[in-house]
Amino acid sequence: MKVFIAGPRTVNTLCDIVTDRMVGLSRNYATILVGDARGVDNLVQQCFADLNYKNVIVYASNGEARHNIGKWDVQIVTTGEKTKGFDFYACKDRKMAEDADYGFMIWNGNSKGTLNNMINLIKFDKEMLIYFIPHKKFYNINSMDRLHKLTSICGVETNRMLDRLLTRSSVTPYEQTAFDSWLSS
Repeated sequence: MKVFIAGPRTVNTLCDIVTDRMVGLSRNYATILVGDARGVDNLVQQCFADLNYKNVIVYASNGEARHNIGKWDVQIVTTGEKTKGFDFYACKDRKMAEDADYGFMIWNGNSKGTLNNMINLIKFDKEMLIYFIPHKKFYNINSMDRLHKLTSICGVETNRMLDRLLTRSSVTPYEQTAFDSWLSS
C-alpha cells in the first residue's frame, strides 16, 4: 500500500499518536510518499529516518529535493512553466495524491496546501485519515461531504478557502456543477 503523508509547513512537532501511526505503517511495509518541504514533510522524513525505514519516496518539483533526510529515492515531478508559488508545489502534491492508495493528512484547520491535498485525494477516489490538530483527534474522510463537514467547524475563512480551491481551473465543469448542486441542497 502507498500512503501519501502531508501537512502544514508551520507544524514543528508531531504528537505521539501521529508518530505511532507512522510506526504502524512501517510495520505493515507501506510505501510512504512524502514531499520535500519544511514542517510536516520534514518531520515525517525524520520519523522514518529514525526508524531506519527504507520504503520512502520523496517527491520534488523540477529538480532535487529540498529535504531528503533518509537519502531515499526521489520522484521528480515536472511542473512545466511554473517555477514557484502555490501552483508550482501543488503539482507535486497532486502527483502524490494520484500515486497513493491512501492519504494520511495532519491538518491544523487552516493550511491551504493540506486542504488542497485532501481535495485531490477525494477527486482520485482515495480515502484518508486526517489527524485534526485542534481536536487532537483522527477523522476518516472519503467524500467531499465529509470534508465539508470537517471544514465547517474551522470557520468562515477556511470554508471560503475550500470554495476557492474547488472552483480553481483544475475542477471540471461536471465537478463544479455537482458541488454547486450539493451546496444548494
